[in-house]
Formats: sequence, structure tokens, C-alpha cells
Amino acid sequence: MNTEAANTDIAQLSYEQAREELVAVVAQLEAGAATLEQSLALWERGESLAARCEAWLQGATARLDAARGPEEQ
Repeated sequence: MNTEAANTDIAQLSYEQAREELVAVVAQLEAGAATLEQSLALWERGESLAARCEAWLQGATARLDAARGPEEQ
């Protein structure tokens, strides 16, 4: 999978899907059975998944802040 396709794939994931896959990536890295090349690919995927989760959380925070109104922030 090329990087552009991987990023498009990640951009389509829900928060729960991205978090679940991130947990799986971390488990694979912690197992230590991957080659260096595989580990680097897993690391890059994990970074992208973590960024996706962060974006979802920031979006949720912004929506909550907007719903609360300025006096409650």
C-alpha cells in the first residue's frame, strides 16, 4: 500500500476504528517479531493513526465547546 492510499484509508476511519488499529500496531511493535522495514512501516502507520485519533478528539472538543456557548467555556 502506498503512502497516499494509506493516508486516504486512515482518513476514512472512525475514532474507534483508528484507536483499535493503533492498539494492534502497538502490540505488533511490542512483540518485536517484525523486520526493521516492517517495524518502520508499522511505526509510520501508528503515527498516522494517532494523528487521526487526535483530530477526532479535537473535533469533538470543538463541538462540545460550541454547544456549551461562550458563557460556559
